[in-house]
Amino acid sequence: MTRLRRLTERVWYLPHERERDRPALGYVRGDRWSLAVDAGHSDTHVRDFYRALEGEGLPLPALTAITHWHWDHAFGMHAVCGLTVANGLTAAHLSDARDRLRREGPEAFLALDESVRREYAGGRAMAVALPDVVFSGDLLLDAGNCPVHLLQAPSPHTDDSTLVHVPDEGVLFFGDAKSGTFPTWEKDAALCLALSDTVESTGADTCVGGHWEPMTAAKLVAGLRADGNGAPDNGL
Repeated sequence: MTRLRRLTERVWYLPHERERDRPALGYVRGDRWSLAVDAGHSDTHVRDFYRALEGEGLPLPALTAITHWHWDHAFGMHAVCGLTVANGLTAAHLSDARDRLRREGPEAFLALDESVRREYAGGRAMAVALPDVVFSGDLLLDAGNCPVHLLQAPSPHTDDSTLVHVPDEGVLFFGDAKSGTFPTWEKDAALCLALSDTVESTGADTCVGGHWEPMTAAKLVAGLRADGNGAPDNGL
C-alpha cells in the first residue's frame, strides 16, 4: 500500500500513481478539523487514501476541496467523508458530467483513456457527485490555527482551476493547473503567464501538483513562464 508522505508539520500527501493516472491527494491537519485536497479517481482511490491516513493515526477529513472537475480528481466525491467544496465552474462541469453519465453510461468516460479503464476494471460502478459547498473567487477557511485559502486561478489546463494554499505551512496544491488542455495538451501562453503570476503572488515555498513530485514555487513559476509560448507538452 502506498504510504503518505509528510511535507510539513500539518501537511501530507498521497503520491500520484501513473498506471491508473491517480493524482496525488493532499491532506491538511488543523487543530479542529482536517481538509483533503481532491477526491481521487474512484471510491477505491478514496478508500486507499483513507487507509493511508488511518495508518498514520490521522483523522478522516471533514472537508474535501476539489481542484478541478476532471474524473481522476473528482469522481471519488460520492465516497468521501464529510463535505466537499468546489468553485461554481467546477460544480457546473460536474453537473454536465453527471448528466452525460446518465445519458451515455460509463463508456463515455471509459473511452477517454486506458487509465480510466484500469481504474474501473471489472465493471466497477462509476458515479459523479456534486459539491456540497460552492464558492466563487476565493474562500478562506480556518481548520484550527491553520488557515487554508481556496482561490480560483487562470490555468491552461481547465477553466475551473482552484489552488489550495496553506500559507502558514508554505504549501500550495495546484492540481493539474500547469498542464495543457486534454487531449492535445496545447497550452495558452497568456494563461500560463497569468497562472505563474498567481502562484508567485501566494508566496508559497512548496507546490504539490496532481501528477508530479512536489516542487519549489520557483521551479513551477519558471516552467510556466517558459511554457508561455503555448507549445504542447505530454500532459504529465
